[in-house]
Amino acid sequence: MVQELPEHQRGDAVSSMVYEANARVRDPVYGCVGAISSLQQQIDVLQTQLAVAQAEAVHLRVRQNASLYSPTSPTNSASPSSKIIHSQAKPIFDMDMDMVVDQTTYSDSMW
Repeated sequence: MVQELPEHQRGDAVSSMVYEANARVRDPVYGCVGAISSLQQQIDVLQTQLAVAQAEAVHLRVRQNASLYSPTSPTNSASPSSKIIHSQAKPIFDMDMDMVVDQTTYSDSMW
């Protein structure tokens, strides 16, 4: 089977077969498909967390810009770069929970 491949692909093919054989030893039922499925689930979770973090960042930027350029702001004549803003935003990720987003904390600040 390997000999039927072009020479420049043979190394990758052998590496793939070794990986699949080792995965089958670790998980006789699912083999490498189980590993791929597990990795896909991790990707899905991380993409969700990223989307929540990005939405929160956009929301905070909008709030920050609104407060910077508010006509009722006493320092609206100063340039935006000279203003120091002290944010009371909480971190998006809870490090004790393996970077799981605590959405209950942000229910009042999202949109």
